[in-house]
Amino acid sequence: MASENTKQRGIDRELEEYRTLMEPPEVFKEGFSWKAVIGAIFLGAIMMPAAMYLNLFAGMGGAVNQAARWVTIIIFAEVARRSFKDLEMQEVYILFYMAGLTMAAPFSGLLWRQFFVQSEYTQALGIAQEIPTWWAPSAETIEAGGRTFFTGAWLIPIVFVSFSIVIQKLDHYGLGYVLYRLTNDVERLPFPMAPVGASGIVSLTEVKGSREPWRWRCFSIGGMIGMIFGAIYIGVPAITGAILAKPIQLIPIPWVDLTPQLTRFLPATPLNITFDLGAFLVGTVLPFWAVMGGIFGVFFTMVLNPFLYHAGVLHNWTPQMGFVDAIYSNHIDFYLSFGIGLTLAIAVVSLAQVFRPLLRAMRTRGRSSSADLAAKGPSAWRTLMTNNVKRGDFSILIALGIYGFTSVVWISVSTWLIPGFPWGFFVVYAVVYVPLISYSTAKLEGICGQALTLPMIREATFILSGYQGVQIWFSPVPIPNYGIHVREFRILELTGTKIKGQIKAQAVTLPIILVSSLVFSTLLWRMAPVPSEAYPFADKMWELQAKMMALTYTSTMEGGSAFMEAWDWGNFSWGMGSGVVLYSALSWLGLPTMLVFGMVRGLAESHPGAVLFQGVGALTGRFYFKKRFGNMWLKYAPVILAGFSCGMGLMALISISFSMLTKMMSPLIF
Repeated sequence: MASENTKQRGIDRELEEYRTLMEPPEVFKEGFSWKAVIGAIFLGAIMMPAAMYLNLFAGMGGAVNQAARWVTIIIFAEVARRSFKDLEMQEVYILFYMAGLTMAAPFSGLLWRQFFVQSEYTQALGIAQEIPTWWAPSAETIEAGGRTFFTGAWLIPIVFVSFSIVIQKLDHYGLGYVLYRLTNDVERLPFPMAPVGASGIVSLTEVKGSREPWRWRCFSIGGMIGMIFGAIYIGVPAITGAILAKPIQLIPIPWVDLTPQLTRFLPATPLNITFDLGAFLVGTVLPFWAVMGGIFGVFFTMVLNPFLYHAGVLHNWTPQMGFVDAIYSNHIDFYLSFGIGLTLAIAVVSLAQVFRPLLRAMRTRGRSSSADLAAKGPSAWRTLMTNNVKRGDFSILIALGIYGFTSVVWISVSTWLIPGFPWGFFVVYAVVYVPLISYSTAKLEGICGQALTLPMIREATFILSGYQGVQIWFSPVPIPNYGIHVREFRILELTGTKIKGQIKAQAVTLPIILVSSLVFSTLLWRMAPVPSEAYPFADKMWELQAKMMALTYTSTMEGGSAFMEAWDWGNFSWGMGSGVVLYSALSWLGLPTMLVFGMVRGLAESHPGAVLFQGVGALTGRFYFKKRFGNMWLKYAPVILAGFSCGMGLMALISISFSMLTKMMSPLIF
């Protein structure tokens, strides 16, 4: 028994180390005030259009998202300071959270819809003619109405998007909240990426009279690094692209494709290399063995792929394929089935860990006294059911009720809109699959800061449902993964903000989001057709995305299914068996089981160059910075990464604003 306890302590040592990086404060507040209302208006009027434009221009709206969060906080903090007041940490978090909500820009999706309906490829396949009018008007109607969403033909899609957003915001406090309480309060997982956002927030409230002034210094250092790198990585291409025929890229964006050069030595092995400093810094923040597991997954594919190719498994690959085509080809031939089996194995093992204490209590029921059972058996259940009043918790039974209500709403609406909708299939789906994948994701998020995504799940769901036709692909019924919400709840706790304040922020921000995104989507469309040369990323990528989506949609029409043709039960079994054996072996040896979670991420990674760059960051952080700064480096790294995100996003915002103004003024100049 002592040996088993020692082994378990070895497994959990790194988890506990990351768990104690940042502790929640003693006092919790709502943080919602009039400043939040002004911040929402500022974000909707200034930051949102920049993010929407950057998404179309370079596919990097996330950079402006980060800038919007930190710039808003810094502006309001400085204004408050000059008024001889300081923003409280909870107020800073509410502004930070509202910025993230605003950048979602839900009506920007209408730009994609108008293009998809008018795409020559979707029309040639007979898909455009089957698209329901509550999703988008017909191509003829769009052409007759001009480039604007303020027409009667777009009214029903706009109303439907608004309704969907409201239900989604309510759903945020459903199953995701239950999983947060389970992984955070009961399992006490570390959530290594949560301190990134939380540390940046805390650093901006600890400037004067601070007990930990190092936070602001680290944030400033990260901010300057981000601004310098952002000026080179984003600024130069964006500005030169606005005034020259072809932008100048000092650093290749987004990667350098090494696949053609390695064809002779590593057949069927897609490989790229990235020079994103952000990936390096992320590697210094994530748990070391989780990153090493990701690298192991990448190298595993480099060794395995040539063998699979010569064995005839990767039969769709050809030497002429580049990185993207090779990724897709190998995914269909092998990694679709193998990856799902591997991730399912991790889910099963994780669930076994949760129920093991309960089973142990049941086995010892006959040998233990009632007092012992009261102290040991139900402890996890009591923790889950006990609300932390100081934190502002609400009952998980209410959260489960919200999940049930929203699931019924989505399935009912889909049944009403789509004739023959297989509602019974989706009821089983909501009861079995969604909780399983959501818990697995929450577990991964809590251990190594990464979300678990199973490939082709939406496609498999619609195909296996037995529905015949195209309309189901536009169904509003979600295929949700609630595990992605747990990090946000952990940040909420680390900043001492009550859940009630977050709910109020959503209620105020939602109308501003809807109005602003609709107005600016129309403005961007009126400036130039979307896609077109005015929006290079959309012009290059949207046609490819439309072709891939349209091809998938044909799987429920008359004819064969690409997904079912690619599925292989043998590869699925190999994946599931490998996951169980590897996890069991590492646990038995007392080695970090985070290697397995990292390997899942490495195998499913469509950007291995970023994983390798994260590995360089992890090695540098562990064997250089940690030796130099000691355990404080684990606290420095998240704050530096938060500052880097702010500086990087700020430079992206400045660069794209210059490009946007240049394009708007060019008709006046010429």
